[in-house]
Amino acid sequence: MSEPDGRPRGVRLPDETRRAWLQLIRSENVGPATFKTLVNRYGGAEAALEALPGLAARGGRTIPVTGREAAEAELRRAEELGARFVCLGEPDYPQLLRRLDQAPPVLAVMGDTALFARPALAVVGARNASLAGIKFARMISSDVGKVGYVVVSGLARGIDAAAHEATIASGTVGVFAGGLDRPYPRENRPLMRQIADGGGCLVSEMPFGWEPRAIDFPRRNRLVAGLSLGLLVVEAAVRSGSLISARLAGEFGRLVFAVPGSPLDPRAAGTNRLIKDGAILVTGADDVIDALRPLDARMGDGGSEVEEPEADMANEEPAAGERERIVETLGPTPVAIDDIIAHTGASPGAVQLVLLELDLAGRLERHSNGHVSLIV
Repeated sequence: MSEPDGRPRGVRLPDETRRAWLQLIRSENVGPATFKTLVNRYGGAEAALEALPGLAARGGRTIPVTGREAAEAELRRAEELGARFVCLGEPDYPQLLRRLDQAPPVLAVMGDTALFARPALAVVGARNASLAGIKFARMISSDVGKVGYVVVSGLARGIDAAAHEATIASGTVGVFAGGLDRPYPRENRPLMRQIADGGGCLVSEMPFGWEPRAIDFPRRNRLVAGLSLGLLVVEAAVRSGSLISARLAGEFGRLVFAVPGSPLDPRAAGTNRLIKDGAILVTGADDVIDALRPLDARMGDGGSEVEEPEADMANEEPAAGERERIVETLGPTPVAIDDIIAHTGASPGAVQLVLLELDLAGRLERHSNGHVSLIV
């Protein structure tokens, strides 16, 4: 299998292609799914960038395309900080993450990317963690690190920080909600420096200069879950980001672990609920290690790739009246793309093109189960 420029899987992108990938993914309304569709349809990021304005205009809106200069400035900023960009399909792209349907096409990384080839456990939990919870998170993280597992977390206060601190020597990966030059929270900046300098790795899919917002943390949680074979929740309230991470881990087919706690402590309400819902109860490291060991073989090659398009795919346009019929089938209720094809009688390529146009115009929402809906 080859990449859009014809290189075999696992070969690093040329600098010019890397710049074009970065330029495309930073353009407005281009997310992982849209990026993959564009590159597959047009055979490369350069051609997709040229097609972008026309596609969005047909979808009903003019959008700005990130300029070459902006992408080059971000590449220089990364180099200044000792970071770099890793693209989907390259040998140092995280092996588990590449298996996701909407794997980020480009990641900013700082540190040792060799950790991505090792099996990993995500450890997450409350920011306002109890002393007992912090102690347990350190103990579990240290113990799984000693037997070869990398620990992944989100660099937050409390449980996240404890998990990272316990595994700097054995291997830890910290995931940012903002750009790599915008660490959050501020008090964990020394810890982030320790991770980068101590053989760990820092990761973000957000642009350099991006200040993290509340809506960016679920996206970070998606990366934390996607990088790991399993996810352990130590403490979490009923409404917390850690439970979002657990839900995403379950959707990705990862194991979900939870530490039980007192019914009188609200920080245990979320973990106790996870256990009721089928999460693996954890009272020691062996509970995690015994469950993960059979999954270590899943670290092999394979996963979601950006591939060459079919020969005629880029030229497949809707027939007269088809574009209107396809749009008419959409509404605020999510529907399957196969159902749109069956209902309209349009070809799959034509339907995908119209959906792409709507997506770029900011009028389409893509759902995790492959369904789509119109933003009204």
